[in-house]
Amino acid sequence: MTMNHSTQGPQIDLATIQAELTRSALDGWLLYDFRGQNPIALYVAGLESGGSRRWFLWIPAQGEPQWLIHAIEGNAFVDVRPQMRGQITHYVSWQELAESLRTILGNRPDLKIAMEYSPSNAIPYVSKVDAGTKEMVEEATGAGIVSSADLVQLVQAVLSSEQIASHRRAAVHCLQAKDAAFRLVGDALKAGNTITEYDVQQFILDEFRKADLTFDHAPIVSVNRNAALPHYAPSAERFAQIQPGDLLLIDLWARESNNPSDCYADITWMAFCDTVVPEEVQRVFQVVVDSRDAAIDFIQNRLDQKQPVYGYEVDTASRAVIEKAGYGDYILHRTGHSLGPTGHFNGVNIDNLETQDRRSLIPGVMFTIEPGIYMPDANFDQSNQAKGLGIRSEINCFMHADHVEITTTQQNEMICLLK
Repeated sequence: MTMNHSTQGPQIDLATIQAELTRSALDGWLLYDFRGQNPIALYVAGLESGGSRRWFLWIPAQGEPQWLIHAIEGNAFVDVRPQMRGQITHYVSWQELAESLRTILGNRPDLKIAMEYSPSNAIPYVSKVDAGTKEMVEEATGAGIVSSADLVQLVQAVLSSEQIASHRRAAVHCLQAKDAAFRLVGDALKAGNTITEYDVQQFILDEFRKADLTFDHAPIVSVNRNAALPHYAPSAERFAQIQPGDLLLIDLWARESNNPSDCYADITWMAFCDTVVPEEVQRVFQVVVDSRDAAIDFIQNRLDQKQPVYGYEVDTASRAVIEKAGYGDYILHRTGHSLGPTGHFNGVNIDNLETQDRRSLIPGVMFTIEPGIYMPDANFDQSNQAKGLGIRSEINCFMHADHVEITTTQQNEMICLLK
């Protein structure tokens, strides 16, 4: 059994956690794991594996942390984060487990604790504690349990200066790979050569490997109706040829390979395979760009007024532009997601569509803004057969105390590959 400090992200600061607990009028944070089902608990504890039995870590608003672990694993939790070391209580039976929780946490009607639970599963990324465990804790202690989502964001999604620097380097590589991919397509079409979505995807992967980047999924390269499927990706068995007159979407993401805490860049750009962009394509593209920019303006306006800004509000402001333009029925996903050492991280999402993320955009978090319009039956070239279209514009953003920074280049004009 391997028990090592997690290297993903900066060190946990117990004082910061306890200050947030006090500010939120919480008695503490109760972390729970069984066989790795709660990676958040493992991260905070500094473990890569949590053993084979249930365990709890209690971080009170004041005082030192306390552990509750099974007696057969008494030596398994010695290598935790230094700031998480504290008194250890052992249990054997399930009755002792409940009794020990009652002793450690107390048993009073006003007890208020945070766990990895999300009411109505509004934030699935932090919903790691099963209903039965939540019920057991409530019955044993009389506690009122609230979501730890804000705590999770504070300790895991606030990025260090080194992490942001790694993101900026990854962004440069992603933008260069995107430019090279568009040149590849343009040159092939001008020369009359055959080129496919899969060819371009594999070219981008080669560019990533040359730059020593890693990725969790191959990039999206899609034309026309395929681009109207936001998570479509070509494969060796399934792909379309890219031809003159096609709309082309490229969505690519990667991070450096050196350190597991290095952060992703994640961008989407659009091109048209001709010398001029059709009117309908240009109209939809401009609505997407305006929607993207409305999100940034909303965030900055709130910061200028020294007011908090919440993920769900930004999503609403962005989608309102698309809805006002008459394309609301063609929205298929939220406006953006948390970004960090994984492509979809544990910070605030820009979402009031798929879920309602009521977390605030605090300094140090990073996220995407990527509105899209997806019309599988669009007929943008006035032919007898509808080609379909999907248009998305994706940028990455980093929150400072007084401003939101766009860390990737914004696309404001559709690229024409045959000019």
